[in-house]
Formats: sequence, structure tokens, C-alpha cells
Amino acid sequence: MIQFQRYGRLDIKIRLFNGHVLPMNKNNDIFTGEVHTDDDVITYVGGETSGGTFDREVDMRGGVIMPGFKDCHCHSPMTLFRNYADDLPLDEWLNDKIFPLEAKLDGESVYWGTLLAVLEYLSGGVTAVCDMYFWDEWLVKAMADGGMRCVFVKGMSDNGNFKRETLDACERNYLMLNELSPLVRYDLGVHAEYTASRELLKGAAELSAKLNAPVSIHLSESKKEVEDCVAKYGDRPAFEVAKYGVFDKGGMAYHCVYLNDDEIALLAKKGVSVVTNPASNLKLANGVAPLIKMLEAGVNVALGTDGPASNNGLDMFREMYLASVLQKSVTGDPAAMPAETVLKMATVNGAMAMRLYDCDCLAEGKQADMTLINLDRPNTRPLANLQKSIVFSADRTNVRMTVVAGRILYEDGEFFTDIPADEIYRRCEEIAGRFHK
Repeated sequence: MIQFQRYGRLDIKIRLFNGHVLPMNKNNDIFTGEVHTDDDVITYVGGETSGGTFDREVDMRGGVIMPGFKDCHCHSPMTLFRNYADDLPLDEWLNDKIFPLEAKLDGESVYWGTLLAVLEYLSGGVTAVCDMYFWDEWLVKAMADGGMRCVFVKGMSDNGNFKRETLDACERNYLMLNELSPLVRYDLGVHAEYTASRELLKGAAELSAKLNAPVSIHLSESKKEVEDCVAKYGDRPAFEVAKYGVFDKGGMAYHCVYLNDDEIALLAKKGVSVVTNPASNLKLANGVAPLIKMLEAGVNVALGTDGPASNNGLDMFREMYLASVLQKSVTGDPAAMPAETVLKMATVNGAMAMRLYDCDCLAEGKQADMTLINLDRPNTRPLANLQKSIVFSADRTNVRMTVVAGRILYEDGEFFTDIPADEIYRRCEEIAGRFHK
């Protein structure tokens, strides 16, 4: 078993003061004040105060402290394939380009590619990710070593050739990897309806019931996927997957561009969260998900970037902006999907989707997962509305600090990791160079 390390600047007790506090609580409070932490827990969220002893005091200089973004769907090691297979439709991109490259991966490659993604997440204010990939142990190690909070979803697939070993390996890793790091949780997942045999879908549902764990899956990402499923099985993907019991414990459904009203109602009834990935769906010409209908039906909708080979960035600011303006465009309603709703999708809803209930907002007793946004920049001045400024005007260059479990992992352009960023860049360039020959 590989050993975990834990990086990051550990100041134990931190005071962040002189700034705007956006706790993302039910009251949608915004106020001038401060936040205190002790180890990995928030101990104070409120107005300006005095007194107390701290290891570090951070003057926010009028910036805004808020919960970190939750990237609820990504494939982190695919940083190694960034900008390699562009301008292709999904099936060709996946089958002709990506799958052959992934066959060349090994654990070390996955480790370094994931560490590169961690740097990108941190510099963009992301404090938790939901990653679906393979080489499970190496990806989990990279996340824990980098200090990133992660829900790892095993993307089981068999391309129609069912083997019981696939389910057995998933169960073993579920029991083993969930015991290794408080930052990482291992969950069940199936890659997609079209890469899974019916035996695998049924087996995943049985494993879900046995472990009392949800199952997550790519769902209705492209029009072709839906048409092929209907032609082959006589049902649309959401119903085809659900009839085997895959959604009986909830879970996450990724993309969901082509859900109809009945499928949306099904996911709402099953308590399945939808994770939308607007940039990736646009780049692969897959369309725009009907997010307004989902929200109106009571579906918990969260945001994700998808992988850096189909996006090609891990930028939640871009996802927030697109999630809002695309819904305005397709509905013809400029009031659709306001900034406040999108910001909730990127934080609170993401925490709910990943079942990170102690990371959803800034409150006493919650985990100290936070990002500090610098508002003293030209793109956020003048400051008329805080939440709209973050969604419509700010970008990743506004991120001043990212804190995960009370540890400062990124501040003012510097990463606090034992492995220098330059070393991660060098290793990833070497690995990618071998793959692309």
C-alpha cells in the first residue's frame, strides 16, 4: 500500500478580517466581518471582533471570503491529454483518441496528472472535487498528498463483456480506500449506460444496496447516446439505467443534456443530483442541458468542469458564467438562472451532491474549506452587487487564497506543497511527450 502525505501551510488558528463575508447560508447573508478557524474547523463567522490569539491573521483588504467551489464532475488525470483531441464529436473523441491514450496510463502517470489538476483547482478557488477515473489508489494518493478534498467515483465499465472481477475490485477498494484519508471518500459509479453491460448495471445496483452507497454515472450526454439506447433497448437512458436499480440510493448523473420531462421527474423522485458541465458540452457540440426545468422539478443541480481534455480547463468561473447565460439564451428570458442561483449550484448544491454536508457553507463547526476572492481589481470595480460580480465579472485571477480543511494551500500565486509546481509541470510534460509520440 502506498503511503499518504499531507501538504499545505498549517497555521492551526487563522483569523481572516476586514472583508465581505458570503457564508452561502439559507438567509443569503452578506456582511462585513471576519472568519476564524482552529485546525480544520470554522470557529467564528460574524461581525468585526477583537481579542483572541491566532497563528495567522489575514487582512482580506475588502475581499470576499466564501465557501470554496465544488467541482462535482472531473477526470483529473486527463490534464495529460489537454489540447490533444480537439474539434471532434464525442464518440470519435472518446473511442478514437482518448480510450487508446488511457490504455497507456500507469499509476505514476495518473498520480502526476492528478497533482497538476490539483494546482489548477486550488488556483481557481476549488476546495472539493468529484473525480471519476481509474488507477484508484494512485489518484486518491495524489488528492490526499495535494491536500485536496475529493470524492472519488469508480467509473466501472465492461463494454458489454461482463466480469464479476470488476464489481469485486470496486468493493475491495471501497472498503480499503475509505479508511485511508479524511480528505478522500470512495464512491460507486458506472461510466455510462453505453459502456456497461446489463449485468454490470444490475451488479452495481446490488453492490449499492449492500454497501448502502449511491451510484453515479454519465447520462444522456449526447443525442446519439440517447438515440442508440432507444434503438437498442426501447427506452431512454435514465429509465434504462433506473430499471436495474442503479438510482435506488440516489447518486449523481453527469451532463444530462438530453433528458425529457419524464426523466427529470424520475431523477427528482430518486434523489439523484444532476451535475451540468456547460463548457465541455458546448466544446463537444452536445448542446445545452435544460437546467431550468430541472430546478423547477426539484432536482439538486450542481456544477462541474468535466475533464481537461474535453473542456480544456478546470475553471469554475467559466462554468458559472456559461451556466447562467446559456439558460438565458435558450429560454429567451434574461432573468433566467440569476447569479445567486448559479453561485449556490457551485457551492452549496455541490456539497449536497457529493454529500459533503459539513462543507456547504461558512458556519461555526463546519469544515474550514474557503476561498478568498480579491475584489480590488479592474474587472470587479465598481462593486455594485457582490454575487453578480463573482459570477459575471470575476475570473480565476481574482482568487487570492484557497483553504482546505484549515490549511492554506494557495495564496497570492504561491502553492504550499512539498512538491514544487515546476517539478509537477516537468513530470507531466515528460509523460505527455511519451503518450503523444
